[in-house]
Amino acid sequence: MTRLSVNINKIATLRNARGGQIPNVVQFAIDCERFGAQGITVHPRPDERHITTQDTYDIAQVVKTEFNIEGYPDLRYLKLISDIQPSQATLVPDGPDILTSNAGWDTDKHQAFLAETIHEIKASGVRTSLFMEPNLKWIELARKAGADRIELYTGPYAEGFHADPEKAIKSYVEAIEFAVSIGLDINAGHDLSQENLRYFKTSVRQLDEVSIGHALISDALYLGIENTIQRYLHLLLD
Repeated sequence: MTRLSVNINKIATLRNARGGQIPNVVQFAIDCERFGAQGITVHPRPDERHITTQDTYDIAQVVKTEFNIEGYPDLRYLKLISDIQPSQATLVPDGPDILTSNAGWDTDKHQAFLAETIHEIKASGVRTSLFMEPNLKWIELARKAGADRIELYTGPYAEGFHADPEKAIKSYVEAIEFAVSIGLDINAGHDLSQENLRYFKTSVRQLDEVSIGHALISDALYLGIENTIQRYLHLLLD
């Protein structure tokens, strides 16, 4: 079964636009789980432009499924992981000036850094995932660095989907088959939507989890969050 983790960053963005606690991100996390989400994802960036450090601690107190904390593994992020011990730490390579995660790790260039960081995180019993492009060499080195999972960056897939779905998915099918063969579990995220999710899911050999935020929250403006979560869960059925 592929799990649906709802990224609630955009709810914090809406709240921060006005200040105060409307919408309340903690209550939203509770409600997403109540409506069927099998995980909650946050990405607390250093500038706190959406999810804040305090949000991350507060949400950790209420999540009953899986809590996935994304971020660049600096000292601030590693303290969050150490303090909270979430279900999963997803390491992304983007710095504080990046609007949204738009590239995966070069695990060759950053091998020593990632191996040391992953070792530190796993010592506290937290599952590690690396945000990756479908590059077989880099995926092999992700396994060498000690990662439990990879999260495939699906932005290029989403961009090419409408023009040629088979071409758009090809490198991901190859990457996932290879990753599974060397013992990695598979997550995916970025620009997955109601339009392209089912095709991705049915085209690949194994998909453990998808993390979806922007499209899902946007759909919820029209459909409501409960209905939207149920629609995405239906797309992930085997």
